[in-house]
Amino acid sequence: MVHIHVHENWRLPDCAATEEQDYLSRREMLARMGLGLGAMSLLGLPGCSTEENARDPFGPRTIPAGGKPELAPGAPLQAAMKPGYRKANRRLSREDLVLRFNNFYEFSLDKEEVWKLAQRLETQPWSVEIAGLVDNPRTLDLEDLERLVPPEERVYRFRCVEAWAMTVPWIGLPLGALIDKLGVQDKTRYVRFHTFLRPEQAPNQNLESGYAWPYYEALTIEEARNELSLLAIGLYGKRLSRQNGAPIRLVVPWKYGLKNIKSIVRIEFVEKRPPTFWNAIAPDEYSWHSNVDPSVPHLRWSQASEKLLGSGIRVPTKPYNGYGEQVAGIYRP
Repeated sequence: MVHIHVHENWRLPDCAATEEQDYLSRREMLARMGLGLGAMSLLGLPGCSTEENARDPFGPRTIPAGGKPELAPGAPLQAAMKPGYRKANRRLSREDLVLRFNNFYEFSLDKEEVWKLAQRLETQPWSVEIAGLVDNPRTLDLEDLERLVPPEERVYRFRCVEAWAMTVPWIGLPLGALIDKLGVQDKTRYVRFHTFLRPEQAPNQNLESGYAWPYYEALTIEEARNELSLLAIGLYGKRLSRQNGAPIRLVVPWKYGLKNIKSIVRIEFVEKRPPTFWNAIAPDEYSWHSNVDPSVPHLRWSQASEKLLGSGIRVPTKPYNGYGEQVAGIYRP
């Protein structure tokens, strides 16, 4: 069961949201000045307190022995903006709100508590196992993955099955390009993803929670190869925070957020369709594909509209979250 936990403190002043063009203009200006994307966090938003924006809500960073500061959550991360994905025709969500309002059931069912509890997660060292129908099964760390495929920055709309939405500038590795580098065999039909299992760090990963941890998800190989599919390693010009899926997560913007598995430790290429977490729990509520479809209601609420995170504004939901032109052809009637 998905729990809705929404408070009226979503409502923020006008300064709490950043226009996409404002964000991109500051980003380009800083690049020309040689300051790098990480310096953006030190700049105040128009009409907002600079001191408030500069404050780190998560306290001092700790880097485990052998860890690298440049790979730590929140570290500056630069990437070229992908042409065609500079805008999402919607105002960017406020960064600190995206960092503090999270679904990550491994830590808590309370969205506003996740960011605190997720700081327990150790993200260095981190590796991803490449398994299944590949010519060379192996384990790669983040640096290996980033050497295979250069990261790109893309602005995407994000739609949760709970009928709220946000807009985020992700930095990530194009999944299709990575697949091409891994020597995936022709008989592959699906890609399965697994997250970590660390109950000592993620307090809700226990038998009492009632969930079959660790979290697992899957795409068809056509979905995985689609240009939109991204393995995100950053957002807002910085490395992913723990609560947002550090150090690497899936982003498929035409699907409900439940498909965007966080903190990936294994990518497996298979021939037979694998199960997925929420579809296995409640198949009558969560389809295997879980594409955004405003015409098909959830059993307990409508999907016809969505509330924009931080504004309280409700807008009509678009089929495939507005990405139908890029993905509709994947699916047979």
